Amino acid sequence: MQIPFSVRNFLRLALEEDIGSCDLTTTLLIPENQKSRALVVAKENFIVAGMPFVQEVFNIVDTKTEFRVFFDDGSRVRKGDMMAEIHGSTRTLLSCERVGLNVLQRLSGVATLTNAFVEQVRGTRARIVDTRKTTPCMRFMEKYAVKIGGGSNHRSGLYDGVLIKDNHIEAAGGIKEAVTAARCTHHLSKIEVEVESLRDLKEALSVGADVVMLDNMSVKDMKEAVAMVKGKALIEASGNMTLKRVREVAETGVDIISVGALTHSAPAVDISMKIVR
Repeated sequence: MQIPFSVRNFLRLALEEDIGSCDLTTTLLIPENQKSRALVVAKENFIVAGMPFVQEVFNIVDTKTEFRVFFDDGSRVRKGDMMAEIHGSTRTLLSCERVGLNVLQRLSGVATLTNAFVEQVRGTRARIVDTRKTTPCMRFMEKYAVKIGGGSNHRSGLYDGVLIKDNHIEAAGGIKEAVTAARCTHHLSKIEVEVESLRDLKEALSVGADVVMLDNMSVKDMKEAVAMVKGKALIEASGNMTLKRVREVAETGVDIISVGALTHSAPAVDISMKIVR
């Protein structure tokens, strides 16, 4: 896997934040030339995501650190499973432990929650996608974890997709005005429009929106919206998507369900690292 420079830089900054000028405790206690191995152990059941990034954390500090990964990303682990074995400088293992585990716990949590949503809509046409509600500077990694969990990615940022939301519509003077302006100046991209009512939907369809986002609509209105669209545009449902509600939404016939909770509310899973002399 090719890790982007921005992610490497983020991991370097995370290490700098934690270690600072030195790992004081480790420097005082551990001889510079001491070697050890460490076992990475699952403390609960979950789906693994983030192993390449964890390896990068340790390699930033010492390129001689060796990894044996027993569960690749996408694997299901159970409580007590040994996920990986790390060989190298004891100082490196101790100094990188927290940052490495933070990344692995966070991304595995995202993958696990995503998979739970994917399983809830299995058998319907709906795809589960993420949003831009990500942790600052962790977007690439969190969206990677969504894919590992079986979900799909929405746009990566403001630069790679036209999504006209309520504030754009207000500022531009209306749905028609917003879509017309976008179509004239950026004609090669598909245009998505957020709609809050069936009346808004009708207007968005009349001006040729390629994708419509049904924002916080009731299930009843979503069913009516699907009937109105009749394949003229892709339909995305968004707003207040929970595991309890998502199946009912999927059964309305929408194409995409965007879930901010995948990245803004996924709980970190429990993983530990143990040094073995």
